[in-house]
Amino acid sequence: MRDTLPEIGAFVALGDSFTEGLGDPDPDRAGHRGWADRFAERLADGRPGLRYANLAVRGKLVAEVVGDQVPVAVAMAPDLVSIAAGGNDLLRPRADPDALAQSFGAAVADLRAAGCQVLLFTGFDPRPFPLVRLIRGKVAAYNMHLRAIADRNDCHLVDLWSMRVLDDPREWSADRLHLSSDGHRRVALRACEVMGVSVDQDWREPLPPRPSAQAVLAKAAARSRADVLAQTADWLAARRLDARWAREYAVPWVSRRLRGVSSGDGIPPKRPEMLPL
Repeated sequence: MRDTLPEIGAFVALGDSFTEGLGDPDPDRAGHRGWADRFAERLADGRPGLRYANLAVRGKLVAEVVGDQVPVAVAMAPDLVSIAAGGNDLLRPRADPDALAQSFGAAVADLRAAGCQVLLFTGFDPRPFPLVRLIRGKVAAYNMHLRAIADRNDCHLVDLWSMRVLDDPREWSADRLHLSSDGHRRVALRACEVMGVSVDQDWREPLPPRPSAQAVLAKAAARSRADVLAQTADWLAARRLDARWAREYAVPWVSRRLRGVSSGDGIPPKRPEMLPL
């Protein structure tokens, strides 16, 4: 965390669905809010003239963020640029973390050469989540590159991997790939901490406790036949949720990969111009 907040009058956010804000609905604008909007709002406290653009679009790969978004951000000449990309690439079987990092690092160097401060993010630790945890090794390797890129280019770095509070499934949306509203809130607070922005909340605040294993076992030992039937019903309901998740999220994702299309095709950035909040 920096001791003092550097002078920032303009902020541009780049990336994919994480920065677009999926999982954090914004009823006021019939769209998505997300950590970047939340961070910009806190950054604007005491800076009424702060200008903000968000060029992130769901489904984008590193090459698309580097090729399409970075040049636009450089032309805007902001004081601060956040860039987070790579998750969509790493979900693909042939993804090479070393090659991704080389392209990503060159883009960061370009942003720094243009005079922008840069805020980077490591990837989340996918260990708690079935299926997604299969790419954990690739995410860890990519994160090592990101830390080196941040160090080499004197960037600000938000270490999402170390945010253990995000291991809780309650911090994620129904698709199990995007943060919930509270997850985005916590990431925004973490970004504020890294940038030295004063906040009145703590991203480390624990969630309400869930029943301990001992309590669950004790309750199970005291269950009647009706309780066991209820437990079975709960298990079946959970499996139905798994089936619904596969039908609504996993199958469409696989279908898009097979057809070579992206969830972000045809979707414009939500804040394409750098305007005051």
